[in-house]
Amino acid sequence: MITKHKCFISFKMKDDYYKKRIQDNNDIEMIDKSLDNPINSTNPDYVMQKIRDDYLKDSSVTIFLIGQHSAENDFNEDQQYIKKELQASLYHSQFHGRNGILGIVIPSMYVKIFKGSYKCNNCGNNHNDVEINDDTVIKEFSANYYIQEGHTSCAWSPDERYCLLVRWEDFINNPNKYIDNAFDKTKEPIVSKIKVRPK
Repeated sequence: MITKHKCFISFKMKDDYYKKRIQDNNDIEMIDKSLDNPINSTNPDYVMQKIRDDYLKDSSVTIFLIGQHSAENDFNEDQQYIKKELQASLYHSQFHGRNGILGIVIPSMYVKIFKGSYKCNNCGNNHNDVEINDDTVIKEFSANYYIQEGHTSCAWSPDERYCLLVRWEDFINNPNKYIDNAFDKTKEPIVSKIKVRPK
């Protein structure tokens, strides 16, 4: 029997259509909770634990829907909830393991994120130009997609990333493949370089 990983979705309300499409897929195990109210504490570890206990419990993969309003630099949006959800997903405690993080790029963001490929002046190879930064996602995702610690080459290999990225149509055609891949990251050495609250 194949084990399915329960997923929590972190999303902006403007992308609710895509959340519902995922929820309507009977092949995906879901936890339907969202952080709607702030947790009354100044202790960041307590906040992380509370989110894990009350919202992420039993989930092992967090899906982050990347839409037009999911960026760190979108100052018209309150990003505190999706930031806290991803922080709690990355957080590891004695009571909960961390979640795998799967970023799903919805179609309206393809042109902003996927810029094709280019020939590298340093190594001469072709690299994909993927714009994951403060203009496209929150820092909790970008800092764990392009992990800086120990990185010295001109491109990031899959084993140098914790967060995974997929286009919407690729995900929806084979969701559990990508969910499984995100969960598998929780057992890889890269977990030692995760930044839960990147600056």
